[in-house]
Formats: sequence, structure tokens, C-alpha cells
Amino acid sequence: MKPSRRMMLLAYRLGRNRLFSTRMLIMLPILLLFIPGMAWGFADPNIQLPDNQIPENATETMFLASIGIVFAGTMAAVLIAHDGISKDRLSGVLEVRLTQPMERWRQSMVLVLGHWMSIAIPVILMITLSMILVGYRSDMWISLTDALVFNVAAMLILLWYTVFGLLASSVAKEQGSAIAFSIGLWFLFTLLWVLFTTLLAALNGVAVGDTQDQSYLVFEGRLDLLSPNGVYHHLLETRIDGVERGVTNLISYLAAVVWTVAPLYLFQKRVNRLVP
Repeated sequence: MKPSRRMMLLAYRLGRNRLFSTRMLIMLPILLLFIPGMAWGFADPNIQLPDNQIPENATETMFLASIGIVFAGTMAAVLIAHDGISKDRLSGVLEVRLTQPMERWRQSMVLVLGHWMSIAIPVILMITLSMILVGYRSDMWISLTDALVFNVAAMLILLWYTVFGLLASSVAKEQGSAIAFSIGLWFLFTLLWVLFTTLLAALNGVAVGDTQDQSYLVFEGRLDLLSPNGVYHHLLETRIDGVERGVTNLISYLAAVVWTVAPLYLFQKRVNRLVP
């Protein structure tokens, strides 16, 4: 069997095991509540939102509903991947795996692809369901191009958080430390980043609190390039007219490439130095 085919087969088996695990069964209701549930809510024609946030088409509705992926999807990715290495280290499986006649970079890709696949499949199905619900309830159907960008952006942010979880698992010596490190990163980028942005804006003399102030929006947009959640939103904003946050589409795409390549490179380097 060719090494690449063997690698994909192992990734498929790992992803299948994670996909049908008890952990995923527990997270599915949460994903359903946050992703299709929020899409259904934002598609309500009578929804009460600030004037500048009322969606005028299906793409804008899905953009508002993307908060479900930021919260539930990324959390699920972290919880799926946080013990991808630490659990095998404690059970002795890691020592056996690393002695197999397969390059370590391929083994690292098996771990990434397997864990990412297990969360990507249910999320992409729920995104598709969300688009159908938005079209059904609001009679506004998303275009094929916008739907493709939305799905690709979602798959990328799930990949980033999957690698974060695996990196935490490779550094931690036990599962408790691995999940603490993973959840800490999730809290930083998902909940604390707004506070961090506000603090830096105030220190730089930018008006804080007025979301209509263009200088604050530009400062926030550029700082968001340092956050995976921010880059995810920048990718979605490339399909929305009238968004001016000081970041061009090209910069958004380049930032997505950097956030994809850099963590994967660090994880492969970490696996190469890994000692069971």
C-alpha cells in the first residue's frame, strides 16, 4: 500500500472512531442549538436588531449566525482533539505508534486529518441545514459562491482549533493539563479577545464604545488578523458589501494561509521531537 493511501486510510479510521464516539454524541445537541438554531432565529423577518445589523440577504443572515460556529464549533473541535496525544501517551499506544515504519510528519497529518474530519462532517451538514432554514423562513437563498466561501471558512477555523488542541495535547503530560491548555486558548480568542482589543484601543487613543467610529473599526479589524476568530470573520466579510475595517480581501486570504500553515508546521515539528 502506498504511504499516502495508508495515511488517508488511518486518518479515515481515526475520524470515524471520533465521529461516533460518546463525546460527539454529547456535543451534537449543542451544535444543533448553536448553528441551525441561530440561523433559524436570525432568519425571522420580525427579529429586533439594531438598524445597521438587520440582515438584507441570506449571506448577511448566515454571517450573523456564524457566531454559533465561533462558540460551539470551535469548542467541539478543541474537546475532540485535546487528548489526541496525551491519552495515547498514558496508555502506551503512543510509544507503539511512533515505532511504526511511517514518517512522523505523516503520523502528525493522520492525527490532524482524523480529528478534523470528525468535527468537520457534522458541522458542514449543519451549515447546509442552516442555509436551507434561512431560505425557507426568510425566502432569501444564499448564492452558491457565498455558500462555498462560508463552508470553506468554517472548515478552516475548525482546522485551526483542531491543531491547537493537538498541540496542547502534545505539550501536556496528562489529560487534565491538555484540556486546561486547550480551553484556555479557546477562552482567549473567543471571550477575552474583545476585552484585549478594547484595552489596546484605549491605550492607543482610539475612541472606545462607539461601534460606528471608523477609526475603532479599522483598529479592531487589523488586530483581528492576530486572532483565528477574527480571520474567520474577515473571510466571511469578503462576501458582504459595505464592510470597511481596514483589511483588504487579499490580506484576509493571506492571513488565512498563515493561520493554516504556521500551526501545522509547529505541530509537525513538535511530533518530530516527541518522546513517549
